[in-house]
Amino acid sequence: MTSSSDRVGAVDEVGVTRSYEIRTYGCQMNVHDSERLSGLLEDAGYVRAAEGSDGDADIVVFNTCAVRENADNKLYGNLGRLAPKKAQRPGMQIAVGGCLAQKDRETIVTRAPWVDVVFGTHNIGKLPVLLERARVQEEAQVEIAESLEAFPSTLPTRRESAYAAWVSISVGCNNTCTFCIVPALRGKEKDRRPGDILAEIEALVAEGVSEITLLGQNVNAYGSDIGDREAFSKLLRACGRIEGLERVRFTSPHPRDFTDDVIAAMAETPNVMPQLHMPLQSGSDTVLKAMRRSYRQERFLGIISKVREAIPHAAISTDIIVGFPGETEEDFEQTLHTVREARFANAFTFQYSKRPGTPAATMDGQVPKAVVQARYERLVALQEEISWAENKKQVGRTLEVMVAEGEGRKDDATRRLSGRAPDNRLVHFTKPDQEVRPGDVVTVEITYAAPHHLLAEGEVSAVRRTRAGDAWQKRNETQAAKPAGVMLGLPTIGAPAPLPAAAAPGCAAH
Repeated sequence: MTSSSDRVGAVDEVGVTRSYEIRTYGCQMNVHDSERLSGLLEDAGYVRAAEGSDGDADIVVFNTCAVRENADNKLYGNLGRLAPKKAQRPGMQIAVGGCLAQKDRETIVTRAPWVDVVFGTHNIGKLPVLLERARVQEEAQVEIAESLEAFPSTLPTRRESAYAAWVSISVGCNNTCTFCIVPALRGKEKDRRPGDILAEIEALVAEGVSEITLLGQNVNAYGSDIGDREAFSKLLRACGRIEGLERVRFTSPHPRDFTDDVIAAMAETPNVMPQLHMPLQSGSDTVLKAMRRSYRQERFLGIISKVREAIPHAAISTDIIVGFPGETEEDFEQTLHTVREARFANAFTFQYSKRPGTPAATMDGQVPKAVVQARYERLVALQEEISWAENKKQVGRTLEVMVAEGEGRKDDATRRLSGRAPDNRLVHFTKPDQEVRPGDVVTVEITYAAPHHLLAEGEVSAVRRTRAGDAWQKRNETQAAKPAGVMLGLPTIGAPAPLPAAAAPGCAAH
């Protein structure tokens, strides 16, 4: 419950409810956190600013990422653009949270003194209180907790999707990859109890959710904190027993912890989807050792082979870093070899970028930018060729597609709708005569394949209206009935549908 005193900061002196905008950067964990931040603010009486408000909200919250090299520049550039607006609008507040806030702390208000609140990854639940304190005391509030205060999934939420939801099963990471700063910012792995996770999923299904994505920095290491090495496979099987839950996904696993019992659970649990995101990072044993990755090429390809044997139609995606310090041409060729052998459906490819505070940032053998760029282009070209070839194998297959919201940018012009196949592939299909809502399921035959999507140009052979579609319709009708003064735009910061090819799993993939 939210007390009246908690709500004071959400209403200004003339009784007008204050609006908020959240800008999210980085991985799925940040997207999930942003849904919680939205829930906290709305629970405290704020309303979502209209889509495209672009800094015109009363409260602007940056949920930051520290993984990429230009993360700092992007944040301070955006803060700089807001400074004139804030100067012209008394009462406007700016808050910065997430991994970069956890790392930079007081540096943020030193470089951008117009920021009102800085909060860390462990205390997102404090945002409304910190905003109110900053308003009353008229000075910046910086509060960075060193350990988790409340598991994110115990906080209020405003989900971006009516039919799909993130469910966080752990936070933090026990790995020590030399390129990654996340463990220093998110802390050691902390697992939720299985009963709490399943209770949340059952509650979501009761609300109409039909697809959930289990989320963790190293999701398949789940159980290390509670002393059960098979906890993750048991959790997958338990999800299979939840009536009304149609699709289960998870992200992102680590090859070190990907055991045979997990593969068996995936293959034997009907609602666990035939899809796997398995970060490779490099195909070179030498580079993997320098990265402090605890597997080698043979082990990685062995996992892929076992998954394909158990789940023949599985679509497997990955992450790859090009140009890690010390990477030679021979090392890079080993990455290309691994990609050819693994036949990924798609890959999120990154040029190595230094992150202060990571061991890799000070390693010898930093690869020249021009060399990294050339290798990157070769890798992208190879993966594009493989993605297209793998997608062509889908032509002629009949698939059940869950209709999605906002996945097809050209749908209106082409009279198509879009959705996701069980294996996570994006499918554009001909719009049927009958009403189809996001969350409903259609049966289509694939007629054409492109590298990053499939087309079903014939008639839809079946439409199944679902409880998830009902939930989407109810939410939209409720929003349409809201008073005109309440702004409820829906920025697409992250329905937990699979990521498009242009996006990046970010820190959760490490």
